[in-house]
Amino acid sequence: MFDSLSEKLQATLTDVRGHGTLTEADINSAMREIRLALLEADVNFQVVRSFTSAVKERALGADVIGQLNPGQQVIKIVNDELTALMGGEGEEIAFSPRPPTVILMAGLQGSGKTTATAKLARYLREQHGSSVAVAACDVYRPAAVEQLIQVGQRAGADVYEQGTDRDPVQIAAWARDRAQSEGKDVLIVDTSGRLHVDQELMRELADIKRAIRPNAVLLVVDAMTGQDAVQVAEQFGATVDFDGVIISKLDGDARGGAALSVKAITGKPIMYASTGEKLDQFERFHPDRMAQRILGMGDVLSLIERASEAFDEDQARELERKFRKQEFDLDDFLQQMRQIRRMGPLQNLLGMIPGMGKELRGVKIDEREFDRIQAIILSMTPEERRRPELIKGSRRLRIARGSGTNVQAVKALIKQFEQMRKLMKVVASGKTPDLQALMRAAR
Repeated sequence: MFDSLSEKLQATLTDVRGHGTLTEADINSAMREIRLALLEADVNFQVVRSFTSAVKERALGADVIGQLNPGQQVIKIVNDELTALMGGEGEEIAFSPRPPTVILMAGLQGSGKTTATAKLARYLREQHGSSVAVAACDVYRPAAVEQLIQVGQRAGADVYEQGTDRDPVQIAAWARDRAQSEGKDVLIVDTSGRLHVDQELMRELADIKRAIRPNAVLLVVDAMTGQDAVQVAEQFGATVDFDGVIISKLDGDARGGAALSVKAITGKPIMYASTGEKLDQFERFHPDRMAQRILGMGDVLSLIERASEAFDEDQARELERKFRKQEFDLDDFLQQMRQIRRMGPLQNLLGMIPGMGKELRGVKIDEREFDRIQAIILSMTPEERRRPELIKGSRRLRIARGSGTNVQAVKALIKQFEQMRKLMKVVASGKTPDLQALMRAAR
């Protein structure tokens, strides 16, 4: 995400960092490059002008000009202002003291609203332990109700629906009463969208809002539409007040115009972001972390949070014991690989490591390699997984056929695994491993 903007900003700031001292001319030049990068990223013109003015004003202060390390100061200023531009402190849904907390979802058709409804339901269930129901009030779009039934059930939410023959206002009121009677913590109401903002859409949203008195109204905007998304948010804000924004399809947005403009234009915070197609690729939006990722500083906090969610503490202790006792086998390796996959796409995870975003630019990681490795391991017998040194000749051929791969792939996996075990043995003994020698041996 934000690849194009991130590349340009990092290049400009790398040049700034290379100066021993900075003059006003240097700062003006850097501001021109930043301004162009933001405009090319489809950031609102007024937002760009305000942003660059704020950065320039601070950069021309006595704390930068003439200092021994002015480049670092400028980078810090850009990071601070990017964070402020996207909202400063991250915000989230405030739960009602009297359940259910009712959330009304709004947005145009095609913005990803129904999928975002299911993703939010899963997020609240997983992160807050909430019992969640979703209400199908989009009675106009073909198959919208059926779509919510499918994704809602996959998200672990109860789906309240009455088909497409009833008035959506009546369905919403009925769903609210049912959620209350069933003791649900949260009710999320999925509403209909249009291809554009119109009076009919706004009138229906206003009627539903009056009928159910939601605790929060969330607007779903498609990040890939850039400035159009910001204009939609502005129009919704002028007619139907909303409390926060969910940015959908953020993983497909190489520019970043919507995420960088919407808070400044509407005054409403981005609360959540959809970062992939899967239901678990949905997260709370942290402006400070996003700014760091844009500037190539990584996002270690989010990486740690994902790891803590994916890895079981008892399993981690048992794995540590196996490392020390030299009992780590291919079953353990497969288990660890599956846990890493639960953290999200590997490309995204590596991008959270400081400095890795730039290194990975243009590199495509084939996630299917995980599937091939899993197929090979699952084609082994339990004894072969415990003792891979047994796998020779006819065993390799059997495993290759069973996994739909070839003998070379089986040999390569076993060789790499053996090198990993050697590395673990050296580390467990307290010695410093010769990584270069191990890498040469693994080739």
